[in-house]
Amino acid sequence: MAITSDTQFQPLSIHSLAEILGLTIKQDEQNKVVTFLCELSAYTDNAQFNISYNAPSSTGKSFIPLQIASLFPDEDVIKLGNCSPTAFFHEQGDYNKETNVITVDLSRKILIFLDQPHNLLLERLRSLLSHDQKQMTSKITDKNQRGGNRTKTVIINGYPAVIFCTAGLKIDEQEGTRFLLLSPEVSQDKIRQGVQEKVRKEADNDSYKSWLDGNLNRHLLKARIQAIKEVGIEEIRLTEPEKISERYLKQRKFLKPRHQRDVGRLLAIIKALTLLNFWWRERDKFTITANKDDVEEGFALWDKISESQELNLPPYIYKLYHEVIIPAWETKQALGEGLTRQDVSQKHYEVYGRMVDSQQLRQQILPMLETAGLITQEPDPSDKRKLLIYPTTTTTIPEPQNNSGSKGGVSNEIASHELVGEDIPF
Repeated sequence: MAITSDTQFQPLSIHSLAEILGLTIKQDEQNKVVTFLCELSAYTDNAQFNISYNAPSSTGKSFIPLQIASLFPDEDVIKLGNCSPTAFFHEQGDYNKETNVITVDLSRKILIFLDQPHNLLLERLRSLLSHDQKQMTSKITDKNQRGGNRTKTVIINGYPAVIFCTAGLKIDEQEGTRFLLLSPEVSQDKIRQGVQEKVRKEADNDSYKSWLDGNLNRHLLKARIQAIKEVGIEEIRLTEPEKISERYLKQRKFLKPRHQRDVGRLLAIIKALTLLNFWWRERDKFTITANKDDVEEGFALWDKISESQELNLPPYIYKLYHEVIIPAWETKQALGEGLTRQDVSQKHYEVYGRMVDSQQLRQQILPMLETAGLITQEPDPSDKRKLLIYPTTTTTIPEPQNNSGSKGGVSNEIASHELVGEDIPF
């Protein structure tokens, strides 16, 4: 069927989309675009993808998803605070007492978990997040009136677009491969703009709301979302899949099992971009086809966020590695000394103007960097109770002297994991 464009809307680029979202979300260019596409992906049959925002408290993890969700119809957005697995199924499902079955319909829904303290609920939803089956059956256990346990059957229909927000930085590998890992920016300029926007809003909330609602581009974006929902697109095709595969594989010297899921998220981004401009795409009833522009924009966006994904690290930790640990190590290396946790904490304060949580550094940040192969931790020769931190770079790590004067430690020649992506012209 020929391409149709009989509509009040105009083709929308990533740059224009970022400008509209920038009315309320300052900076965070890639984060807000990817989050919007994630929520838009809910209106597909099976191309939904998931996002996990991992960053310390007060950095705006839930702000971006909620601001974007305000553009979507209220009935399609499910927002949850702290929620146990059992409570989630009861709250969202319809219970049939006769069959003892809870039915939950999550098709074409946006599911946002706000400030979750742990990943227990995600563990129960692994099959759903992986899109293993469109109808998932599971069992939950409740307490009955006598204090005993009673088993119920839960049937979940459809795939939602899921966004998980948590201050916990440690990610189970099974959850990590099911999500795009994002972290809000914490630059001084962004915080400054955020403060100014907050003051403007609180100074006259009614006037601020009128200004926002009166913005033509924002109004058209909301109308665009509603139109996309109503048209009911089910399938989004990709042309020349061989070229997409070749391009993706060419960028990776070594393949990991997670790449099988990562490429799926890349394709989901491409499909969401296609859906955003479906009026100008080839269409056959409820099926549309991506064009070259969708593929190019999808790869450009993926290149900007794929660095930390490859290492299964939240961008916050990956950025901390480059902005704090590497500079601190270079200073200590010049002095012929090893890098301590205290050195990392001090450099963190110099860079970000705040102290890093020592427990989080010890239990989450450093172990994750070590698992990713970016650092090693070796006992301090002068005090075995302490660990020294060594980044794994292309240069050989100096071997520390042990107490007897002989050389100890290990030599590490792991190549730097730094990846380079092309800039998106925002």
